[in-house]
Amino acid sequence: MGYLLLAGAIGCELFATISLKMSNGFSNLIPTICCIIGYVLSFACLGKALLTVNLSIAYATWSALGIVLATILAALLFGDTVTPLGIFGMVLIIVGVVVLNLFGVPK
Repeated sequence: MGYLLLAGAIGCELFATISLKMSNGFSNLIPTICCIIGYVLSFACLGKALLTVNLSIAYATWSALGIVLATILAALLFGDTVTPLGIFGMVLIIVGVVVLNLFGVPK
């Protein structure tokens, strides 16, 4: 259940981050409200996930997947460009999270 809540936290964070971009510096009301709701829900889900998932695993996974998925969504939705070196950096982030998940926390 903890990892399901963690996935919910990541999804809510992505929703909030996309809404943040669409709010144009908090000048558009609806995206601003969506942003605030998304971040509140994200932290609520993350807090519940931390009841069963180690902090180091949860936070690394939450932040890494947030970075990678936000970059992909920004490219698809807003035309942001990603360089090959940027892609390599994201691969390193993913590898780091996988290593942490597999070997970083004693069982």
